[in-house]
Amino acid sequence: MSRTRSRVALAGVVYATLLAQVLLYPGIDALVGALGAETDLDASMWFLAAEFAAFVVFAVPWGMASDAAGRRIPFVAAGALLGAVGYLLLATLPVSFDLPFAAVLALRAFQGAATVGAFSLAMTMLMDLEGTHGRNMGATGIAIGLGTATGAPLGGVLYGFGPFVPLYAASGVFLLVALCVPFVVDRAPSATDRESPFAGLRRTPRLALPYAFGFVDRLTAGFFSLVGTLYFRTVFGLSPAATGATLALFFAPFALLQYPFGVVSDRIGRTVPIVAGSALYGGAVILVGVVPSLRAAQAGMVLVGVLGALMVPATLALVTDLADPTERGVAMAGFNIAGSVGFLVGIVAGGLVADAYGYRTAFLAVGGLELALAAATLPAFLRVERGPTAESG
Repeated sequence: MSRTRSRVALAGVVYATLLAQVLLYPGIDALVGALGAETDLDASMWFLAAEFAAFVVFAVPWGMASDAAGRRIPFVAAGALLGAVGYLLLATLPVSFDLPFAAVLALRAFQGAATVGAFSLAMTMLMDLEGTHGRNMGATGIAIGLGTATGAPLGGVLYGFGPFVPLYAASGVFLLVALCVPFVVDRAPSATDRESPFAGLRRTPRLALPYAFGFVDRLTAGFFSLVGTLYFRTVFGLSPAATGATLALFFAPFALLQYPFGVVSDRIGRTVPIVAGSALYGGAVILVGVVPSLRAAQAGMVLVGVLGALMVPATLALVTDLADPTERGVAMAGFNIAGSVGFLVGIVAGGLVADAYGYRTAFLAVGGLELALAAATLPAFLRVERGPTAESG
């Protein structure tokens, strides 16, 4: 299989993972209710958090096992197959055996531990395609964006047929991945010990800059996956289908504009897209939570998507700019772990703040955090921009 076909196939695995994941978001309150939960916000929060906690814990073991074996394909296929089983168990066991919600969360964690293997190692395989790093990361960004952009509205439609239908659909998606991925050429390097994902951070402390923004940007994504969904469901009374369409107002521009904004960051440097973009992004997040009408909130979602597309490729490119060429895989792994932790914090902290102080305060807190990070890191960005980043642009 050619590199181009491998790139498309592996991007398809990344796309499938995000698609399956986001299918559940538009009607998450209806799903946890059907699974036996008694509260919408708290139960939804822990249901989403269980998956991302498993992502954080199991991403490194999957990578270590793959590196030690010197192979990727068997692990991607195993993760996808176990992920399909996990989604299927979520759809069938709780109702068949009247499981307590704690057992449901355990099943959710199992599903997350499995699917992160397929997701993380598919991204690693894209890095294994030598000599085309920019195209490979571009394919990854497009796959992530399109997966979220199509998953939200499709999930909303599927909820119209029943609360468990998105779970069955997600299981089918991962089964298809498990069947197809063995046909991809495995270009893993020879068996080796895996270095710590944050080893590059010790050698290149400036990587803390993109890691910090990756953490906070994914925190806002986690926040929208839970608090944003329930905000539109409860405050504006939207159905799952309408909620999915509203979430797509963010995901669509986020997916479609990443490549052109990445080109812009190559021409003007990383500081303006990341720092100025983050400041505007924080303001847009606050705007969504304080405007009085649905139409204004939906317009705010479009703005959040556009500004997110401005920041993300520049942040990913900054990781590449700062890391030694021989350490980019490790540096990117650290960035992804920081992002996964951010997503988890966004779900849990956002849910707790919204529960205790209301939706408006939660939006103010998350948007304010983005604004504060932009202000605090501007001097450091200006120093970095005079160094390797400016040269790379």
